[in-house]
Amino acid sequence: MTDRIEKTMTFVRRKLAENPWFQARPEAGAYRLEHTLRVAGIGREIARREGFPVEDMVLACLLHDVGYCRTFANGEEQMAHGRASARIARPFLRELGLGERETEAICFAVAVHADGQADFPGERTAFAMTVADADNIDRFGAYRLYETLENAGFSALPPEGRLAHTEGILGKLEEYLTIDFATPSATAMWRDRIRFYREFYLRLREQLLAGGVRSSGASGTAEDAARRWMGLAGRP
Repeated sequence: MTDRIEKTMTFVRRKLAENPWFQARPEAGAYRLEHTLRVAGIGREIARREGFPVEDMVLACLLHDVGYCRTFANGEEQMAHGRASARIARPFLRELGLGERETEAICFAVAVHADGQADFPGERTAFAMTVADADNIDRFGAYRLYETLENAGFSALPPEGRLAHTEGILGKLEEYLTIDFATPSATAMWRDRIRFYREFYLRLREQLLAGGVRSSGASGTAEDAARRWMGLAGRP
């Protein structure tokens, strides 16, 4: 681990700890930091495979959610957290001694990772889009699978609701298998995660059907919940 990466990890931990929401909910703050570290690990692996500057990619991934150091007034502000993160990251990166070109490339990657928008000029290179790719790949890890079911109140749903939820997610997963990311490496990692999810939900549906549950088509509520959860950061 380089000195710059260590300093950035310290900076991100300190900034996230400033958020009163996380101060009142330590588990939420811990999750945001854990997610950040996982995204950095994914970004490092993609950079290594693709020949990107590894340190720059890790710095970008570590800083991608630093805008969560403050609470958001509404969903619109939360969706803009990439641009907020870039504004926080820029002076810090200059303090680290990065050149202007590297600083702006990292900031642009951070800015566009959430909703694809930046409030300053930049080029949508494969490097720039890899932060969003790493972020999306982490959203389909094993823990997030558990978290999705927990947040949906899956165990409290009636049997038909469980099946509708499962089938709604399976439909989105089939769509997601066709998506190409910015690099071959990210695409391969992405599809591996989606296949893992699809296998789980196929087995879950099989067990529900074996237990006598009958499908009447995904309910609007379950389907809408699946679509909200499956929305991809940094993509239309």
